[in-house]
Parts: sequence; structure tokens; C-alpha cells
Amino acid sequence: MSRRRRLSAEEIELWQSVAGQAKRMHPEGKPPAPAPQPPKKTAPVPRPMPDPEPAIPAFRLGQNAGGRVPPHDVLDPLPDRLHRAPVRMDKKTHGKMKKGKMTPEARIDLHGMTVERAHRALTGFILRAMSQDMRLVLVITGKGRRNDDEGPIPVRHGILRHQLPHWLALPPLSQCVLQVSAAHLKHGGTGAYYIYLRRNR
Repeated sequence: MSRRRRLSAEEIELWQSVAGQAKRMHPEGKPPAPAPQPPKKTAPVPRPMPDPEPAIPAFRLGQNAGGRVPPHDVLDPLPDRLHRAPVRMDKKTHGKMKKGKMTPEARIDLHGMTVERAHRALTGFILRAMSQDMRLVLVITGKGRRNDDEGPIPVRHGILRHQLPHWLALPPLSQCVLQVSAAHLKHGGTGAYYIYLRRNR
């Protein structure tokens, strides 16, 4: 086995020169990149709280409600229905009657009577007025009493004034009556009614 030859001083110097200029093929790795940080969470914007519902006041079983319920009826007010009725009498005379410029020749007050008694009294009154050739008479029914606590179910107020048009539309009174109208304030307002009679022939 042959012995290795020693490098000469010139060869060693050349080697050192080349080695100093050479670059390593696999340099040490770069330091690892820092791990990505999770995005910062922004604090949620507080939402305005809704106004609290008003507390229900304490109450006793059977206690009446504090506020008064507006009255309600099963029918339109009689003056409104009469206002929509066609005019069968002379329009000029009708206008004077509605303005209270005509004086009733007779009057009857049914207020406070029972329905049966009021019907009999009205029938006799109209037939007598007709036989005496009267044209304008006044019937007072009253407005009807309303209770403060009426409940949720509509009820009929003032039974007499609601019955009046029905009675006048049936024989024998239907053959006597020409026009019905709510009375002027000077003669009782909505609690009284003008009855304009036909001519007695």
C-alpha cells in the first residue's frame, strides 16, 4: 500500500485560497417565520335595550276597569237613520220643521212608560190627532239611560225611541204618517221626534 504524499507548501496555500472563496452548498436554515397570530376580536357594540313593558297594576277579581268604555249600540243612532230617509213631504215645509220654525199642534211624552203601554198610548194619540186634522205632532221618547258598566256585548239603548219607527211603519199608523224627523233642540232634540201627518181625506 503506497503512502500518501504530503502536500507542498505551495499546494496548501492554494487550497486555503480556494476554500476561503467557496460558498457552502447547504447553508444553515433561516430561522422559522413566526407563527401567524389570530386576529384580534373587536368588542361587540352593545345594542340598546328595549323599554320595559309597563307593569300591570294590581287589581282585585271583579274590580271595574278604571277608564270608561265608549258606549256602543247595535244600531246607528235614530236621528242618523231618519236623516238618510227620503223626504216625502213638501221640502220647504220639511226644512222649516227641522229648524224648529213650526210649532207642534199636540205632544205626547212616552218617557218612563213600558213598551206595551207606550205602544198603546202612541197609537191612540196619532189616531186622535189625525181625526182632528192635525199635521204636526211631537212624540217625546227620551234618550235612553246608559250604564257606566255595559260590558263588551253591544246592547240597545232607549228601547222606546228605537221602537218608534217600527210602530209608525205598521198599520194603522203607517196610513197616517207622512214623515218622521228628529226634533229641533227647542222641542227636545234627539229625545223627541216630529211626526208629520197626512191630510185627513
